[in-house]
Amino acid sequence: MTPTWLRWMPAVAVPAVIAAGVLAGSVPASARDPLPGKTPAQVLAMIAQHSTKALSGTVEQTSELGLPDVPQVGPSSGPAAGSMADLLSGPHSARVYVDGPAKVRVQVMDRLAERDAVRQGNEVWLYNSKDNTATHLTLPGTASGKTDSGSRMPGSVATPEELAARMLEKVDASTDVAVRGDVDVAGRAAYNLVLTPRSQGTLVESVAVAVDGESGLPLSVEVRARGQQEPAFRTAFTSLQLGAPDAALFNFTPPPGATVKEQAVPRSGFGKRDLGEHAKGTAGAGKNEQGKLDKDRKTPAAAGRAPSVTGSGWEAVVGFPARAGAAGAVGPSADTLLNDPLLRQAAVAVSGGRAISTSLLNVLLTDDGRIFVGSVPLERLQAAAAR
Repeated sequence: MTPTWLRWMPAVAVPAVIAAGVLAGSVPASARDPLPGKTPAQVLAMIAQHSTKALSGTVEQTSELGLPDVPQVGPSSGPAAGSMADLLSGPHSARVYVDGPAKVRVQVMDRLAERDAVRQGNEVWLYNSKDNTATHLTLPGTASGKTDSGSRMPGSVATPEELAARMLEKVDASTDVAVRGDVDVAGRAAYNLVLTPRSQGTLVESVAVAVDGESGLPLSVEVRARGQQEPAFRTAFTSLQLGAPDAALFNFTPPPGATVKEQAVPRSGFGKRDLGEHAKGTAGAGKNEQGKLDKDRKTPAAAGRAPSVTGSGWEAVVGFPARAGAAGAVGPSADTLLNDPLLRQAAVAVSGGRAISTSLLNVLLTDDGRIFVGSVPLERLQAAAAR
């Protein structure tokens, strides 16, 4: 369960940190006895060492990113549907059930429908009740499947543990880390760990992580943008029970009349991060496993297809090469992003291409098909593209 705090930067690109998936600093302090005092280092150690392997609860996500309103009638279709833009706008709720690394169920509650992602052992089912479609995948016998309470499942909201891990990757000398007053999340007393970038070159003002005072499990994350009064992004447990859920929850049989599709597993394997991104099949394509990215760097012929990183920490800019005609290219394509009606409406013409701007993240789609992403002003992306 120990998170890897220093994953390679492209893991936070579209949509991770905006996924980039929370209720923290705005939650009032509990009236119960205060938690024992801890330093920031001690709270960080609690997160890194927590061993929560089984839980059930409800996670709610809200976003105030400044994206335009695009009317939709019900949820997106497809078993793993849930576009990046849809997940980044409006409130979303998901029921999460976890029992060890290979038993996970996430139920995303859409308007008038429900999307399910269920894993039991090497069997994975993705189901959308809107059009009664299901996709089935069988993981290879060697799949590590390190799916835990912070896992990202297809089309789901971001869990607090997942988002906390992404934000804690950035903790270095450029970040002030403090423990503020205790908070209460889902009826549990929690430490309020606050990360504040020392840099003025990022759109992020602060990140507050509520850490369960008993288990060390992140219970909520709240991300604030500079110059914005309301939290730009927040995800939190609104209810939580630690312990194994009912085993029957991990059994899945397609309903009568469902259209079932068998989907092959990528050759690179199918671990924790691959599960969500392979099934999502859109913006998450840039988050391939660490090993594959390392392999791409070692081969000169493949190096041009790997994402690039300009800058570091909160000011990092991730660049994805043009995908047209580049077999094996890593990352999303501009066409895929602009297929989403909300993102297509949000994209505006700028020098060198088109830009999608939110209060926490900017995305530059260049005229030659490259994509640059960062929690920095647009000018920083244009400078990276011009190199």
